[in-house]
Amino acid sequence: MLRIVLPKGSLEKATLELFEAADLTVVRSSSVDYRATIDDPRVLEVRILRPQEIPVYVAEGLFDLGITGRDWIEETASTVISLGEMRYSKATSNPIRVVAAVAGDSPYQSVADLPQGLRVSSEYPELTRRFFESKGISADVRLSYGASEAKIPDIADCVVDITETGRALKAAGLRIIDTILTSWTEVIANPLSHQDPVKRHAMEQLMTLLNGTLEARGKVLLKLNVGEADFDRVLEVLPSAKSPTISQLAGGGFAVETVVEKSQINRIIPAVRDAGATDLLEIPISKIVH
Repeated sequence: MLRIVLPKGSLEKATLELFEAADLTVVRSSSVDYRATIDDPRVLEVRILRPQEIPVYVAEGLFDLGITGRDWIEETASTVISLGEMRYSKATSNPIRVVAAVAGDSPYQSVADLPQGLRVSSEYPELTRRFFESKGISADVRLSYGASEAKIPDIADCVVDITETGRALKAAGLRIIDTILTSWTEVIANPLSHQDPVKRHAMEQLMTLLNGTLEARGKVLLKLNVGEADFDRVLEVLPSAKSPTISQLAGGGFAVETVVEKSQINRIIPAVRDAGATDLLEIPISKIVH
């Protein structure tokens, strides 16, 4: 039913791990195979291609659904339907930023300080041209095939590049003077495919699985028992996604369960134990669907 295109390269590993965790395991003959399958009746075909190309192919209808970055959607100016952000990226759960950077000892402190006719190197030439035009700056924008930071100061006066933390640019002796775009990974759909009720329903179901998996990351289910005398004290120290689920035990007291952050569990378990909780269970969660 759905022809899906997934990103090759820096987003590949994180995307395939997400699909596997969502019980949509992508199967291919080798790690370099560009064709794959998902054992799901809603998925007809899977292709793995560079994220730079994906918005164009989805917009043209070669695929119904794709995953790419907002940066490449903007760079290609592709007409697609965004089904939502996937809050993961190549190295962290943070978005990438498309930034303008200059040499660390440059006199320019902001984009407004940049001179007319400056030389700019970027892997995002169209996005960069539109940005400088919006600032009223005439720029000689040249396509970079990588290592943009190495082109300052003799080849370029400014670079437009991506960063998650900014550390790599700083290590290269550059200084960020503006953020052009904050880019998350997104699921995008072909507009005509999205108008098809059957395909749209299939897309929504896949999004339920993917979003539920992302929502569950870093969370666990905590179950415990507590007597009536200690009930209020336990609830005071027990965080909850909304409110804990509470049921009365046949022999008296209560059974309590709630979703908590895995990063907090080493503090929560001793705290609720001190407050009077017993029979604590920490259970991994695969999906949370609201």
